[in-house]
Parts: sequence; C-alpha cells; structure tokens
Amino acid sequence: MARKTAAAMDGKSSELARAMAEAEAREERLRRELEAALARVAVAEEAEERLCVQLGELEAEAMEQALEYQQHVRALSERLAFMDGVLRSSGALQSGVVAGGMH
Repeated sequence: MARKTAAAMDGKSSELARAMAEAEAREERLRRELEAALARVAVAEEAEERLCVQLGELEAEAMEQALEYQQHVRALSERLAFMDGVLRSSGALQSGVVAGGMH
C-alpha cells in the first residue's frame, strides 16, 4: 500500500512539475509578447509625435499662405478700385460702355 501511495505521489509530483513547467513557459511567452507589444506602442507614440509636429508645421504654412493670398487679393481689389476711379473720373468708362452697346 505504501508503494502505491509513493507511486501515486511520484505521479502527482511529476504531473505538478510538468504543469508548473508549462505555466512558466506560457508566462515567459506572454512576457515576450507583452514586451513586443510595448515596443510597438513606443514606436507608434513616436510616429504620432512626428506626425503632430508635421501637422503643426503644415498648419502654420497654410496659415501663412492664406494670409499672403488675402493680402494679394486685397491689393488687387485696391488696384481695381483705383483703376475704376481713374476711368470714371476721365469719362473713359462711360464712353467705353456706350461704345460697347451697354447703357
């Protein structure tokens, strides 16, 4: 009977040792997967930071271009208004319109 108990204990011990080894292997595999995932997250965060910087630069450039365009349109509008005033004061606009058939 003692032999059966000892054999059962040895079998149980072997089974527990095997289960423990499997659990340790699974834990190590999960640890490696977690480290790989954390490395990917770090790369993604760095990429996000670079993209944010680039986006900020593009927004600043777009704002600068919009202001330049607005100034250009304003200058052209002022020039057009000046030329319109010159033409109206000289009467050229009215005679041109009459000659063109528009009353």
